[in-house]
Amino acid sequence: MSSSKKRPAEGDGPTKKKRRKAKPKFEDDELIDLELGVNGAIARLDSQLMGDHFAQKTSRFGTDLSPVELSDLSISAVCIKDTTSWKEQRITDKLPEFLEEVAGDAKSLSEAPKDVGAPHTLIVTGAGLRAADIVRAVRKFQTKQNTVAKLFAKHMKVEEQVNLLRKTRTGIGVGTPARLIDLLEREALSIAHLKRIVVDASHVDQKKRGVMDMKDTMMPLAQLLSRKELKDRYTSEEAPVELIFY
Repeated sequence: MSSSKKRPAEGDGPTKKKRRKAKPKFEDDELIDLELGVNGAIARLDSQLMGDHFAQKTSRFGTDLSPVELSDLSISAVCIKDTTSWKEQRITDKLPEFLEEVAGDAKSLSEAPKDVGAPHTLIVTGAGLRAADIVRAVRKFQTKQNTVAKLFAKHMKVEEQVNLLRKTRTGIGVGTPARLIDLLEREALSIAHLKRIVVDASHVDQKKRGVMDMKDTMMPLAQLLSRKELKDRYTSEEAPVELIFY
């Protein structure tokens, strides 16, 4: 009888169990703090790891796309700013301080380009309620000549946002990927003076989901960040745009 026992298939047993436990660093649930709403793993990803993480998420949710289409949505690691030197918790209240750090000039965040609808900073997050929280956090930079624009669906209709951008000097825009794409395509939102895009990557909800963990937000995010006019600016020497994951 013992000789007739089925031999375990390759990969079964302790080896397979051990392999299941070996998760990539950016999927380590132990680094998620639900009380703070933060995935601490994001802060550990340098440019190369963040690029790999972004590519993995795009492939995961873009199963209906061809290899060429997926390639078009890719972001090279050289386009991503390494922010692993920032050691503070990446919570909402710390975002203004983080922006001052990456900008290198806190005063410039309270200023706006003379051209209307042309922010120097875009902050991208996954949902309207979260975007509203971010707007409140960065309102310290708002002045009479520098509007923090709410560019997400729950606050205003797109037509209202188009009108706002076409008549208002805007230094910082906070929005969701799909709405930002819409405003860019309507030529209401300009990247002429854009210096940085900050992705709200560390924030997670009570289900441990961040902007890159759901197809409805990850794919529009990939479509936004991989737009040709932005890709050209990531590596531009004359007018570079920093791609930053908070």
